[in-house]
Amino acid sequence: MNDKSPSRYAVFGNPIEHSQSPVIHQQFAQQLQQTISYQKQLIELGKFDASARAFFNDGGAGLNITVPFKLEAYQLADQLSERATRAGAVNTLIVDGDIIVGDNTDGCGLVADLQNNLQWSIEGANILILGAGGAVRGIIEPLLMAKPASMVIANRTVEKAEQLAEIFQPLANDFSVRLSVKHYADLNKPFDIIINGTSASLGGDIPPLSSECFNAACCYDMMYAKTPTPFLQVAAKQGARVIADGLGMLVEQAAESFRLWRNVKPDTSKVIQFVRDSL
Repeated sequence: MNDKSPSRYAVFGNPIEHSQSPVIHQQFAQQLQQTISYQKQLIELGKFDASARAFFNDGGAGLNITVPFKLEAYQLADQLSERATRAGAVNTLIVDGDIIVGDNTDGCGLVADLQNNLQWSIEGANILILGAGGAVRGIIEPLLMAKPASMVIANRTVEKAEQLAEIFQPLANDFSVRLSVKHYADLNKPFDIIINGTSASLGGDIPPLSSECFNAACCYDMMYAKTPTPFLQVAAKQGARVIADGLGMLVEQAAESFRLWRNVKPDTSKVIQFVRDSL
């Protein structure tokens, strides 16, 4: 790829105004002395397919996809990576010759943040995941591949969690991970790592967990904000050993997208701090 040509990238979403992706990718490009153009674009509901095809037909090189279009991006892609197939959603589209390839970098972004930035040990850990929506589906595979001892998926609607567990049980078996499903009310033991994958936290609607769950746990919210999210505030009060939000995951998943597009992986540590300071 000719790094002197301003290859065009964008993030599609609705809403999109809050997106930090342009800042992150421009920081990556500056760090690696590459010339790119990266914009955020508000896409009308029902117009994703036409908008994405128009972007690529006009010479666009790659797209990041955020809510609510990850399923539509999955359906648009001509070819899917294994992790996108298992996640059932796409957050990164890449042009490869005449085809559009769909990938999902969310899960590997989370694992990179937990292991590399936060230095939390996943191997052998007992992990609790809160929620069973699309965001959670995208993180289960890479977490299982990091070989925790056990993983519990908890949700208000147990049936949704059971559907996820059924999809990932063969992979759990491959890595000898005990995978189970619980209702929030049935959780009454401590965990090593708790990951909140519900968006309810930002509205203050915290999953009703026993204080036992938080005892000395490392607690992570996939959402991020200028100050600790309501979930992290509760975790800290209930005795969590350490808390962290999802800003590092955001930057790490973006770095993996950048690698897929540009064949070089940026350093993320300074970019995480840059975005944190700008919130």
